[in-house]
Amino acid sequence: MSALHQYLLDSYRAEQRGDRLPPLPGTQDVATLRAVRDHRRFRAVVAGRPARGRLRTALDRRLRSRAC
Repeated sequence: MSALHQYLLDSYRAEQRGDRLPPLPGTQDVATLRAVRDHRRFRAVVAGRPARGRLRTALDRRLRSRAC
């Protein structure tokens, strides 16, 4: 069952019961991704690692080691 089918089924059930309609699929995606990013940054800081630029630093280190 796709997300759209599940949404339609949940909407139908909510309408029958008089409940609030569920949010449209995808409306919370950006907020969820931001929360995951913030949590990963927090975990990095707590572990004593840099919170930003880790990917670029790792790629630079990898590329420089191959060039030598």
